[in-house]
Amino acid sequence: MNHGRKVPKLQRKASHRKALLANLVCALIEHRRIRTTLAKAKAVRPLAEKMVTLGKRGDLHARRTAVSSLRHPSTVKQLFEEISVASKDRKGGYTRITKLGQRRSDSAPMAFIEWVDAYVPKTTKALEAEVTPVEVEAPAEEVAAAPKKRVTKKAKEVAAE
Repeated sequence: MNHGRKVPKLQRKASHRKALLANLVCALIEHRRIRTTLAKAKAVRPLAEKMVTLGKRGDLHARRTAVSSLRHPSTVKQLFEEISVASKDRKGGYTRITKLGQRRSDSAPMAFIEWVDAYVPKTTKALEAEVTPVEVEAPAEEVAAAPKKRVTKKAKEVAAE
């Protein structure tokens, strides 16, 4: 029987599941927000929040415990220096899960999992949309030196109408 067992198995063996969850937490730390299935997001949340709690402790034993779970010292460094510092005033609930709907290929429910307090960098497309091009007037010498456009007969007729 499976009474009292709260760990979702995700249809994987224990070693595979631990590696999957560790990799997802590392990706969450690195990218600040990841898109995954809802079941994986719900499984990652407790581990990610335990890692932030270790980061808030900040001692050597906590750092070594985090490295033994996540297996990436550079990611643990980023966790301790950036994410746990951003969440220092919060007493829990460091992550947020946002449901996205179903995946087209197999209709699996998808979700974003992200840090509540950590900064999420915008994509380059979002940054380009915010920046408006500034019009700069060209000097008169450059305008005079620019090649003249040839206007065809058809363009003149269209302009006349």
